[in-house]
Amino acid sequence: MIQKILIANRGEIACRVIKTARKMGIRTVAVYSDADRNALHVEMADEAVHIGPAPSSQSYIVIDKILEAIKETGADAVHPGYGFLSENAAFAEALEKAGIAFIGPPVGAIKAMGDKITSKKLAAEAGVSTVPGHMGLIADADEAVKIAGEIGYPVMIKASAGGGGKGMRIAWNDAEAREGFQSSKNEAKASFGDDRIFIEKFVTQPRHIEIQVLGDTHGTVLYLGERECSIQRRNQKVIEEAPSPFLDEATRRAMGEQAVALSKAVGYHSVGTVEFIVDGDRNFYFLEMNTRLQVEHPVTELITGIDLVEQMIRVAGGEALAFGQDEVKLNGWAIESRLYAEDPYRNFLPSIGRLSRYRPPVEGVKADGSIVRNDTGVFEGGEISMYYDPMVAKLCTWAPDRVTAIDAMSKALDDFEVEGIGHNLPFLSAVMQHDRFRSGRITTAFIAEEFPDGFHGVVPDEGSARKLAAVATVVHQTMQERAAQISGTIGNHRRVIGQDWVVRFGDADYALTLDGAADGAHIRFGDGAVFVVASDWKPGSSHAMFTINGTDIGVKIDLVGTGIRLRWRGMDVRAHVRSPRVAALAGLMPKKLPPDTSKMLLCPMPGVITTIAVAAGETIEAGQTLATVEAMKMENILRAERQGVVKRVAVSAGASLAVDELIMEFE
Repeated sequence: MIQKILIANRGEIACRVIKTARKMGIRTVAVYSDADRNALHVEMADEAVHIGPAPSSQSYIVIDKILEAIKETGADAVHPGYGFLSENAAFAEALEKAGIAFIGPPVGAIKAMGDKITSKKLAAEAGVSTVPGHMGLIADADEAVKIAGEIGYPVMIKASAGGGGKGMRIAWNDAEAREGFQSSKNEAKASFGDDRIFIEKFVTQPRHIEIQVLGDTHGTVLYLGERECSIQRRNQKVIEEAPSPFLDEATRRAMGEQAVALSKAVGYHSVGTVEFIVDGDRNFYFLEMNTRLQVEHPVTELITGIDLVEQMIRVAGGEALAFGQDEVKLNGWAIESRLYAEDPYRNFLPSIGRLSRYRPPVEGVKADGSIVRNDTGVFEGGEISMYYDPMVAKLCTWAPDRVTAIDAMSKALDDFEVEGIGHNLPFLSAVMQHDRFRSGRITTAFIAEEFPDGFHGVVPDEGSARKLAAVATVVHQTMQERAAQISGTIGNHRRVIGQDWVVRFGDADYALTLDGAADGAHIRFGDGAVFVVASDWKPGSSHAMFTINGTDIGVKIDLVGTGIRLRWRGMDVRAHVRSPRVAALAGLMPKKLPPDTSKMLLCPMPGVITTIAVAAGETIEAGQTLATVEAMKMENILRAERQGVVKRVAVSAGASLAVDELIMEFE
């Protein structure tokens, strides 16, 4: 039996492994870099070892430093999590040589399946349906363009050792193939230390559906159903669910059996994931096999009741699986939303900083039978670093059916408070309310098709606008009553609070009257509609529940100047509640215009300038590459929006910039 596990990872996955190990009575060891000295996984583990500077290339992926930590602590097993060294065959071999149990698959399977080029060949030999592509190594951009032309555009350019959307580009023409090849190589080398690239046909209108497999060292391999991972942005998964709303039982079984056959062909044990692209006719094509625990494993755990981390530990300890394929049952529906430190209002660019507020929804079983789970590795007051992946948490919900699971997720997102960084909570909320998502008519192009100009927040419809106007009025009334209590009575006079108000957000005005009653505030709109609103909000509270005509909604509330900022279901409005006279005067006030930055290129995120592609005096064309910024292990190419001339370049390659710092000016 394994006695002590060293977790060669960080963040939420390290915390996740610690929870299961603790449940099993196994001691844990955390490793940490300079940037993670005060991280949650360090606090949770029984022991912790410092392994180097913040960059992962100097800490988390340095095999010798992990081996030193193992020796120092006497750990007899290592769980690699995902990313970093999780699919590194040299690391698994080093552990085997040192007599340390690797809580993962055998070295041979990592080599065969972890390398996407080799895995494609093996899958084809095993009779698994594969996507057309070039499986050989590609020497340079010229060869990449030639191969892409032979396969036929569009093509997917991918890092052989990649994962998590890193080192991956879609090219629709020669220029994009040339540029994408170099960017993929750069990202792959920075993230995985391996810059080999391959190219395959990009299947249009695809769904990304993957099969979870689990095998032991005694020859048993099972499949545990599928996960739909089609909601992606820049090839990075954003929302996952299990099961898929698209598969029928016959297709599920066929995919599962192929995944098991492939796993057995390489002598696989531990957990793994076989990824497929599925077209509109339910034809499926093998993409790759990830020889590790997946980020989205919680949704499989929620519908099967199987703790995958526990099974990994037991398999690594030599135990046989205690159940067979017939005993694997899929129960209900689970949704996972990935909370990223990225600003959806700035084209999802990475965001770093201190979490001035971090208050997830309460986990556990709810009154309606739904379940909320939040896997995280951060805490209020902690720092989001530029050195690592931007994922902050994985919020999951379970319910007996898909619609109820989505509704439970919507409520959980409403209740999730995050401040201090840019984050994608409003975008996740918007997706949950989107008709196309709710109907299950999704593909990997969903975000690109439904948000072609980026995300700019959800514009309230009339019903939602009235709810928010009612909420703003109740908040304002509560503040007025508090002020009246503080000021007290002067002589025989007490401050009188009006009943008639005008609520403005955006360009919309809502004239209404508020009357107090035993069952809550009665808010009457100009057309006679009445909203009865009850609330537990108190001044200073950043979140509150409001019951509006019998329906509960959770709203985030911030008092900003004379306004009230309200956030709900992806909507973000700043409301002003004024008396009719003040509202009329406010309408006469001039509007402040934002500064003109049209002749400047500003750094869109905190990061490092890796390249400056133009010089002062140079004429540029629309779409031309101007500079490249690297942040959170991703390269971001900055392009010219229009034709012009470069007046001045303010920085050089290698400069570390904050958000909105000047890179260059134009004439």
